[in-house]
Amino acid sequence: MQAIIKKYVVAVILCFQFLQSQAKDYPVSLFGIYSDGVTLNTRSIQFAIDYIHQQGGGRLVFDVGRFLTGSIHLKSDVTLHLLEGAVLLGVLNPFDYDRNRLTALILSDNEQNISITGKGVIDGQGREVARNVVALVHKGLIKDKFRNDRPEVEIRPMLIYFRSCKNILIRGVTMRNAAAWVQTYDQCKNLEIDSITVDSRAFWNNDGIDIVDCDSVAVANCYIDAADDGVCLKSHDSTKVCQNILVRNCRIRSSASAIKFGTASLGGFRNIRLINIKVFDTYRSAIALEAVDGGFIENVEADSLQVLNTGHAIFLRIGERIDGKKGRLENIRISNVSAEIAATKPDAGYEYEGPIEDMPRNISPPIIIAGLPGQMVTNVSFNNIELKQPGGGNTQFAKILLNELDSVPEKPDAYPEFSMFRELPAWGIYVRHASDVQFTHVKLICNKKDYRTAVVLDDVHHSELTSLTIQEPGGKKTLYQRNSTGIVFK
Repeated sequence: MQAIIKKYVVAVILCFQFLQSQAKDYPVSLFGIYSDGVTLNTRSIQFAIDYIHQQGGGRLVFDVGRFLTGSIHLKSDVTLHLLEGAVLLGVLNPFDYDRNRLTALILSDNEQNISITGKGVIDGQGREVARNVVALVHKGLIKDKFRNDRPEVEIRPMLIYFRSCKNILIRGVTMRNAAAWVQTYDQCKNLEIDSITVDSRAFWNNDGIDIVDCDSVAVANCYIDAADDGVCLKSHDSTKVCQNILVRNCRIRSSASAIKFGTASLGGFRNIRLINIKVFDTYRSAIALEAVDGGFIENVEADSLQVLNTGHAIFLRIGERIDGKKGRLENIRISNVSAEIAATKPDAGYEYEGPIEDMPRNISPPIIIAGLPGQMVTNVSFNNIELKQPGGGNTQFAKILLNELDSVPEKPDAYPEFSMFRELPAWGIYVRHASDVQFTHVKLICNKKDYRTAVVLDDVHHSELTSLTIQEPGGKKTLYQRNSTGIVFK
């Protein structure tokens, strides 16, 4: 799998190096585009993009200033290049944004060889735009399901929405303050996102990067601070697959999960590598792999994951949310992980926090693997893992005894999150409905005395725990298994 993904990444990089060497520069001043932050430049910028496209391609170069605009449509062979000090500024009026399935500031549909580069900023002014959307819904001018002053994401503008495009480069820019998902790439091929900063905590659903049913993607050297999931892979089409994806050398902070895929999992995910990822102050999981809508997840490798002050480490889940179709989750390899789980709310103080939960509450185990009866999570390996857990589970709040494991709900059609089962009977590792799971050189550390067992296996088969080290106050039995066969513990 590593060789396959490397081949795609090299092809993408070489393609863009060639394109950039051929690009001709066009300054925005040539087209009468104003940098005063007041003049609405939508038509001028679109004219410039169309003109450059008709001339065979080139770069539209934004110099220092604030360039106010509504939706613009990026065309083939055109680069938007933002020099340091340039700000592409989203207009506040929601009616100035176009919709192509989803609403966005920069749109592109079925184009190729398109880029956004430079050291400048794309600022969606999402706080103000979202509030204006809310006001329009209240007036009855926009129809929406509208719940809790939170209109649906489809009518709030994101910064970028590209669909069915190929040969895409996003490099160097800073993206701020989207009113919805920050950037979405839908059924695209050959996508490189390199050295960008995402700083978007302006409103609900501020996913940092959404990759939907794409093929051949490299996300590298990025810093992401998002109110919702940091990097989110999705499959919206049951006939499509999100595949050949590399995410490496990224720092991620999220008030949801840092890296998540599967909450939209109609098709599938395969050949994914997550390498050298640092996660901090994140409300939910560092990595969540969720096959819950009838699709599949297979051939995923996570290596070198550092997790600090985060609600949970790794969540693997099979669900059954659509028409009784069970997902499939298999061939997962996770290695070289160091995680410190927060004892309190890890994203407290951020602008859009994760929801306040019932307190006091027990702390969920940092590794949860949860299949379904008759549908196992299969062929999963963990190697060289160190997990530090605060412990201190409160028996007065929600105690589940080892002889009461049937009381842990299955919830096959529930929205997947690590806390969906409420309290679990393990403080370190909980595995249910799985086979061929290997734990090698795993160290579990519990800081405070906890009434629960370190490791609980329920309906687990043909699995092995080798060189498992457990540290906890008042040592007790470390492993409990039920309805399991072929378990080797050494």
